Amino acid sequence: MASTSTPLTLPVLPLDDEVVLPGMVVPLDLNDADVRAAVEAAQAAARSEPGKPKVLLVPRIDGTYASTGVLGTVEQVGRLADGDPGALIRGRGRVKIGAGTTGPGAALWVEGTRIDETVPEPLPGHVAELVTEYKALATAWLRKRGAWQVVDRVQAIDDVSQLADNSGYSPFLTTEQKIELLETTDPVTRLKLATQHLRDHLAEQDVAETIAKDVQEGVDKQQREFLLRRQLEAVRKELRELNGEADGEESDDYRARVEAADLPEKVREAALKEVDKLERSSDQSPEGSWIRTWLDTILELPWNDRTEDAYDIQGAKAVLDAEHAGLEDVKERITEYLAVRKRRTDRGLGVIGGRRGGAVLALVGPPGVGKTSLGESVAHAMGRKFVRVALGGVRDEAEIRGHRRTYVGALPGRIVRAIKEAGSMNPVVLLDEIDKVGSDFRGDPAAALLEVLDPAQNHTFRDHYLEVELDLSDVVFLATANVLEAIPEALLDRMELVRLDGYTEDEKVVIARDHLLPRQLERAGLDKDEVTLDESALRKLAGEYTREAGVRTLERSIARLLRKVAAQHELGERELPFTITDGDLRGLIGRPHHVPESAQDPAERRTSVPGVATGLAVTGAGGDVLFVEASLADPETGAAGLTLTGQLGDVMKESAQIALSFLRSHGAELELPVADLKDRGVHIHFPAGAVPKDGPSAGVTMTTALASLLSGRLVRTDVAMTGEVSLTGRVLPIGGVKQKLLAAQRAGVTTVIIPKRNEPDLDDVPAEVLDKLDVHTVTDVRQVLELALAPATSGAEPEVPVAA
Repeated sequence: MASTSTPLTLPVLPLDDEVVLPGMVVPLDLNDADVRAAVEAAQAAARSEPGKPKVLLVPRIDGTYASTGVLGTVEQVGRLADGDPGALIRGRGRVKIGAGTTGPGAALWVEGTRIDETVPEPLPGHVAELVTEYKALATAWLRKRGAWQVVDRVQAIDDVSQLADNSGYSPFLTTEQKIELLETTDPVTRLKLATQHLRDHLAEQDVAETIAKDVQEGVDKQQREFLLRRQLEAVRKELRELNGEADGEESDDYRARVEAADLPEKVREAALKEVDKLERSSDQSPEGSWIRTWLDTILELPWNDRTEDAYDIQGAKAVLDAEHAGLEDVKERITEYLAVRKRRTDRGLGVIGGRRGGAVLALVGPPGVGKTSLGESVAHAMGRKFVRVALGGVRDEAEIRGHRRTYVGALPGRIVRAIKEAGSMNPVVLLDEIDKVGSDFRGDPAAALLEVLDPAQNHTFRDHYLEVELDLSDVVFLATANVLEAIPEALLDRMELVRLDGYTEDEKVVIARDHLLPRQLERAGLDKDEVTLDESALRKLAGEYTREAGVRTLERSIARLLRKVAAQHELGERELPFTITDGDLRGLIGRPHHVPESAQDPAERRTSVPGVATGLAVTGAGGDVLFVEASLADPETGAAGLTLTGQLGDVMKESAQIALSFLRSHGAELELPVADLKDRGVHIHFPAGAVPKDGPSAGVTMTTALASLLSGRLVRTDVAMTGEVSLTGRVLPIGGVKQKLLAAQRAGVTTVIIPKRNEPDLDDVPAEVLDKLDVHTVTDVRQVLELALAPATSGAEPEVPVAA
């Protein structure tokens, strides 16, 4: 343990923010007045005493002196390495500072007591272990610093006090830690402190080295990747030069590209913000690739590119007439649109309220009538680009509005991609099969189309991917659909409805002659002079081999004919040229599939027995004839009541109840034996039971079938009817008159009964169809029975009077 000994009188040499421990040798600058005064006072005192001049080295922190100092001897006075005067002082031992006193010179003199720091020998076991640990730690630290010459000196120190004070040379110790070591008089405790400080420093150094190593590895990887990328760019540049390509086509200087591009102001601002983000992000950041893809999309869009409309109204009408027969409603609407656009342009009204003069049309009709091909003809007539967007089966809202950029593989929606594909801001965009759009957990695409197809909103359309406004007000949207009821009401309200109800037989012949036959001749490898189809053959194909609203089956029949002729010629069975007439059809493609009821044997007709009537209906494939069969059950075996079969909807079931109720309440007036209806079951059947049927327009047909059954009078074969019936016998209006009359004409019906209130719809029916049909408009079901039922006294059909 330490103990005190002889008192000393020494000049004070203050050390500002520095600590010297015993055993340390330090040079001090004599230009410092306090240092010079202490050294001079010590030299003056040494003249009267033997030995070297002595000073008391005391740390002075913020003007306050420590309570313990170090006895130091002035080993040498001379010049420092920089040429300034200096003194070399060695610390000898700790001194407990006492009271101040007087002495020679300008220095501060104090009294002090030397502290005895000897440790008894031999060293206790725990102290020896501590000495060994400190030497090991100090050696490890010195080796890391490369101070090999100091390692041996540390290993040679055996004194515990000297070993602990040797840590005063450690640069990592703070002034506070050194003062703590100075004021700790017990050597063992002091060595424990020094060991703990050294151990903590080595641990921190290990962590710092690990971090530095990780950082260096990351930096090395980045530098390696940077160098490889630069080498790759140089190789690509050399390859482009070898291949004669212009340098800079794949330039990554997005800022220059954005500034050079012809972009709207708000789009330019948004693009420059993304360029700023790109420049701040690293090459390895995934956000960088997202921004590049977004910028590429923005730069590829034709923001200010527009095609000039062809304002040759006569020429546009001629193009439409040449490419499509019939479809007068659509042709008139496109002609009107071009005429209005021309007048607006002539008067400088191209843009009104930020909106241009686009159009949104819905082409609704059965398959095969030319809705899709009409879109391309419209673009041709207007001189615009054409893009087709297939919406059939689309169930994801993001397909229309685009994905958010945060998703991996995000893309803009189909509308934006269509504009990009067209290369102009005013193309004709065909939204094909808009009624086949579905909805599921990913949203409703039809709801996303509400903004696209609204002329009041689409000039500021926002795609989720772009997040900038896109002007769609100059686009002509043509939406096609087969079933009007499948289009949401809100979406239908935004579009101008144009119905394509199908072709007449004459129109089909013209289409087949002018469009279908030349195309199929080319596909069959035949010249137009080698095979000719007579008009009689085309008419029979359209009337008896096909029964459809469109012309797809007709085209397939023509293709089959031509394939058959080509095969026969290759087999040597037929010489060319060859003209196909109606008499050749059966030998080439078999018997007709659709023979009109009027052409069949009277005994084979469906209406050859009482209780069967011919109705008219509208399906997704156009108009069609619909037969209704009624029968009465045996009173002894059948249960009373009404039975309905044929996969009927609720509305059609209600129509059957109404028809039965009307006949029960007005049976006497109509001279029908309605007593049979009380105890006998009534069964009404609609053939083609696998096909769902619904709607009120079969009311008069069911009433006529029941009246025929009860009266025993046959329904005339050449009569078809449509109309809703009320409980009082009134015939109410229905829809789809044009399609129903076209279907009646295709089926060989000559007399059609429709509601009186549907008479204005006859204006839409082609004149050549009306010429072939005897159309009767009625207001009461009694008129229907009078027209449709044959007289009870004769099987011959009476002359049918025209209803008033």
